[in-house]
Amino acid sequence: MAGEGAPLVAEFCVAELGAVLGISTTAAKKLIGHALELRHRLPRLWGQVLAGQVPAWRARSVAETTIHSSPALTREAAGFVDSQVAAVAGRIGQAQLDRLLAETIRRYDLATADPTADPEDGYLAVDPRHVTVDKDDVHYAGTLHLEADLDLADALDLDRAVAHHAAVQTALGSQLSLDARRAKALGELARQQTALDLHADRGGLEARSARTSTTEGTEATDTADDLPAAREVVIHAHFDASMSGEQTVFGPTGRSENGQRLVLLEQIRSWCADSRTKVTIKPVIDLNAQLTAPDYDIPDRIREQVQLRDRTCVFPSCTRPARGCDIDHITAYDHHAEAEGRPQPGPTRTDNLACLCRFHHRLKTHSAWNYDMTAPGVFEWTSPHGHRYRRDHTGTTALDPPDPPHLSAAPGILRPRRP
Repeated sequence: MAGEGAPLVAEFCVAELGAVLGISTTAAKKLIGHALELRHRLPRLWGQVLAGQVPAWRARSVAETTIHSSPALTREAAGFVDSQVAAVAGRIGQAQLDRLLAETIRRYDLATADPTADPEDGYLAVDPRHVTVDKDDVHYAGTLHLEADLDLADALDLDRAVAHHAAVQTALGSQLSLDARRAKALGELARQQTALDLHADRGGLEARSARTSTTEGTEATDTADDLPAAREVVIHAHFDASMSGEQTVFGPTGRSENGQRLVLLEQIRSWCADSRTKVTIKPVIDLNAQLTAPDYDIPDRIREQVQLRDRTCVFPSCTRPARGCDIDHITAYDHHAEAEGRPQPGPTRTDNLACLCRFHHRLKTHSAWNYDMTAPGVFEWTSPHGHRYRRDHTGTTALDPPDPPHLSAAPGILRPRRP
């Protein structure tokens, strides 16, 4: 959680702290890591926080940098950063603080060179190349931020390819801005469009796109050049195809399961119309139906129903999408029950299944956390220390009564009496 020299923390205790604070386990882990980093590796800055000289959020930003610095900072390096930053952290702006941190870390690296490093190739000690897509920050317009550091030749090739595709869009009649056309071109490249002749007539392009659409239970036909569909869109038909966009302020909307965001029906149409997109239309699944399987293994039809019902991991405050979660038997399946002639205590049935991410699945299996489903999609959890929580589609609610106010506590600010 924190850097070298900080104490270790039991893995499963983090989840209980997060639940009590009403934050996710990941956020609780980061909070504990920042506290340990400040207390044990940045003691001067920690003292400034306790004295009220530095806001906690600013100290946490310093801790975040020292924890995730690459290469990792030793305890001595963190102490050097602490000595340079603590005195001014509360008196300068955030941008200036970030620059000071970067400069301090760089100066320490220069002052304490690795004796085993080859000075001739030291610039390759840390490979700066990366491609980062910030999936947690989705703009209301349905866009994501992408950032990348590429090899020089790769970057120049990508720039030429994007510029070429943007120019082709203009030639085909696109009225979008240059930035929008370049962004769309990057999406086309991501869908393996390098082999597609964008100069083909519009009728041929629509015909090829149409061949990639399917309905439930049918096979998709390969396109003319035998390239696979690069985007797959699965539509659960919860709306009437004849709906008019004038019925609501924004028009008909849908929910993007990947990202948990509302999207306009018009945007869904544009996604489906892109070339090399496989569209699968599925009927609405009755989330209240009771589906059962005779064995431990969970069939796809039950898995799909549970994922659509729960949407995310059902642990308190967890937002991990259900598609990436395990399906847990709430009451454990007894593999020996049938052989021993006993009734199955944990059947593979809709009301005994829930979505749990891998960490919270291990937490439930190997710790004292337990939960029950009180209604479809509604779960009540009990922590090892007896705290209780209700988790449903609206979020997490603590069921523990608040502590009564202490009569001996100091009174609050009194209002002045009128004369």
